[in-house]
Amino acid sequence: MDNSIKKIVLAYSGGLDTSVIIPWLKENYNDPEIIAVSGDVGQGTELEGLEEKAKKTGASKLYIADLKEEFVTDYIFPTLKAGARYEDDYLLGTSFARPIIAKRIVEIALAEGADAICHGCTGKGNDQVRFELTIKAFAPHMKIIAPWRIWNIKSRQEEIDYAEAHNVPLKISRETNYSKDKNLWHLSHEGMDLEDPSNEPQYNKPGFLEMSVSPEQAPDKAVYVTISFEKGIPVAINGEKLAPVALIEKLNRIGGENGIGLVDLVENRLVGMKSRGVYETPGGTILYRAHQVLETLCLDRDTHHYKELVAHQFAELVYFGKWFTPLREALSAFVDKTQENVTGDVRLKLYKGNIINAGTTSPYSLYNADLATFDEDHCYNQKDSEGFINLYGLSIKAKALMEEKNKRG
Repeated sequence: MDNSIKKIVLAYSGGLDTSVIIPWLKENYNDPEIIAVSGDVGQGTELEGLEEKAKKTGASKLYIADLKEEFVTDYIFPTLKAGARYEDDYLLGTSFARPIIAKRIVEIALAEGADAICHGCTGKGNDQVRFELTIKAFAPHMKIIAPWRIWNIKSRQEEIDYAEAHNVPLKISRETNYSKDKNLWHLSHEGMDLEDPSNEPQYNKPGFLEMSVSPEQAPDKAVYVTISFEKGIPVAINGEKLAPVALIEKLNRIGGENGIGLVDLVENRLVGMKSRGVYETPGGTILYRAHQVLETLCLDRDTHHYKELVAHQFAELVYFGKWFTPLREALSAFVDKTQENVTGDVRLKLYKGNIINAGTTSPYSLYNADLATFDEDHCYNQKDSEGFINLYGLSIKAKALMEEKNKRG
C-alpha cells in the first residue's frame, strides 16, 4: 500500500461497507487520518448516531453535508423535466444522488488537503463509476482508493465477519442483509432472495417496504391529487405552494400510503451484467406521470417526439455516471427550452398502486376542441387533406407505378 497517503476522505454512509472500511484503511495505509463525509440527500434516520459511530471506528471527524434542496433543484428536477427513465422503469434514484455527494466530498477533500478519496462501492456496481467520474471532473489528480477492488474480502458475509472481529457496530443481521440505498427520492432493495428473478418480492413481509405499502394493503378508496407545474417544475400540491423538498416529502407520503411506485426490475448495469432490484419511488412516480400528462397538452408533436429520444440519452448519461459532462449539460439546455410552456395543473386518481388520469388544464394547451371535434366545425376544411395525402404519398405511388410497369414488361 502507498505509505505516502497520510489523510483520506471517505464517502461514509455508516452502512456495512463504509463501516468496515475505516479500520481496514487504518490497518493497510499505516494509520492515516480518516475524515468521513456523509451527504444528506434525505436518508432520514439513517444519519442518526453517525458521528459517534464514525469516530468509534477510527475516523477523526465526520462532515454531514445537507444537500437535500440542491439535490432536488439541481438534479431531480432537471431529470424529471427530461422525462428520463433508464430502461423504461428506473427513475434513477441512486444514479443522480451519487454526483452531488461525490462533488461535495471532493470539495471537502481539497479544503482538508487530503491525499486520497476512498469510497465503498463494489467492483461490480455502477456507483464506482459515478463517484470516480465526478472526482475526475473536479479533482483530476486526486488519488482514489476503492477497497472492494483490492482487499481480500469477497462477500458481504465476510464483511460481517470482519466487522464483528473489529467490534464495528452494525444495524443489520445475517438474516436481513438486503443491500439498500435510501434518499429523498427512493429506496432500493438488492440481494438475498431478490438475486433469483423467479422469486416474487415479499412486499407484504413486515419491514421490507419502508416508503410504501403493498397495493393489497392500500386503502379501498381512491385518493385524488392535483400537481401544479411552472415551466416543467412542480410547485404545488392540491393548490398548496410547497418548497421543493417539502413537495417531494408530501407526495412520498400520499403515494406510499396508496401503494404507488413499486418497481421490480432486472436492469443492465454499466459494467455489463444484469442485476435485479426492487425500488420504492412513490412521490417520484406521481411526478413523472403528472409531468408526462401535462406535456401531452403543451408540446407540439415534433418537439414531443424528439424529446423522447433525448430522454433516453439523458437517462443513460445519468445512469452511467456522466452527469458532469458537456453532453448532459447541452441536453439540459434543450430540455429547459422545451419546458417554457409546460405550465398547468394535472389531476390524478391514486388507487391501490394505480395512477389514473383525472383531468389536465394549461394556459398553454395546444389542444383545440374546435379542431378535434367529431361534430360540425368551421375551422377545418376536410377536403384539404386530399391534396396533403396525394403529396405525402407521392413517393409510395411512384414506386408502385414503377413496379407495375416492370411487371408488364
